[in-house]
Amino acid sequence: MLARLLAAPSPLRSRRGIDIDFPLLAGCLSLLGLGLVMITSASSEVAAAQSGNPLYHMIRHLIYLAIGLGAGLVTLQIPMAFWQKHGAQLMLAAIVLLVLVLLPGIGREINGAKRWIGFGLFNLQPSELAKLFTVMFIAGYMVRRQDEVREKLTGFIKPMLVLGPIAVLLLAEPDFGATVVLVGSCIAMLFLGGINLVRFIPLAGAVLAAGVLVMTSQSYRMQRLTNFVDPWADQYGAGYQLSQALIAFGRGEWFGVGLGNSIQKQFYLPEAHTDFVFAVLAEELGMIGALATVGLFVFVSVRALYIGLWAEKARQYFSAYVAYGLAFLWIGQVLINIGVNVGLLPTKGLTLPFLSYGGSSLVICCVSLALLLRIEWERRTHLGNEEVEFVESDFFDEEVRP
Repeated sequence: MLARLLAAPSPLRSRRGIDIDFPLLAGCLSLLGLGLVMITSASSEVAAAQSGNPLYHMIRHLIYLAIGLGAGLVTLQIPMAFWQKHGAQLMLAAIVLLVLVLLPGIGREINGAKRWIGFGLFNLQPSELAKLFTVMFIAGYMVRRQDEVREKLTGFIKPMLVLGPIAVLLLAEPDFGATVVLVGSCIAMLFLGGINLVRFIPLAGAVLAAGVLVMTSQSYRMQRLTNFVDPWADQYGAGYQLSQALIAFGRGEWFGVGLGNSIQKQFYLPEAHTDFVFAVLAEELGMIGALATVGLFVFVSVRALYIGLWAEKARQYFSAYVAYGLAFLWIGQVLINIGVNVGLLPTKGLTLPFLSYGGSSLVICCVSLALLLRIEWERRTHLGNEEVEFVESDFFDEEVRP
């Protein structure tokens, strides 16, 4: 079956040669290249101390990058109809992985969080797959139940019943940041899918209130919430990480201290090459470099939203909703990560797409890019206009081709 999918028409085998959306590809490749440079710089001191090789994390990141690009090339060959047809199975697979990561002996705990399943030299983070597969499932649901989503209250409640258990599993890891990004992205998808605004506002408010309740229910979350307001009140304790990040921004000034010359990466700023790589970037490249990076993120995110809009105008609704969901996943992670780095949000263990060190995150970013490129190509070539008929059964509707 995989061989048949890979042999089907694709953006890599068109009459015009390689036929893909080069603006989006160029923007994401620029972020990937910048991420490689910054991870090499930000991790050199820690890598030298821990492994004796200052390029240790860079080499691992290159391996992750090669795996991600390979996965992206495979994804680029697969029609969107395949993902639409198997959305429920992928969703169930994600739930199984989220359960497995919590089981003793299977899930790997790092810094008090059990978010990874170890496979020898590599770790799989199920939450990254869960975000992607949930977006696909919700997109398929919105196509199957389009009238219900727009006209009935149950059209909003049903996907929330699916998101609820996933959110509980993510919070059990705990991974509050991923929960916020996933739920927020799915709500945004439903809004763009045409849900009645009168029903949307109170229900969205209820989801927001539930998020506030969860955030204030744990003492460590409350501590993060209070410390980010004034990290200098306990700059050597709970506010240490944020205060060091702010020092990095201050040192960078307009044009930075120069690539590789960061002081904060020298054991002052924890997680400098993962959650706080943007702070090191701002220190070494200055405000100009930081704003240029933000500009790249804005460009690729807006481009992804436009790809969704174009697909919707072409009546390729599943592809459109997937594009919207992927765009909002990127937007949510960028806003939260940069917000944490500059002290606008409490500390969250959420990576910066395309830039941060992390295998699962990088691979899923490359797969998401490939999906967007495939969506844009199918929209232009009209290959995505093949309709999929659905048999009305239960919430996990079965789909069959005519």
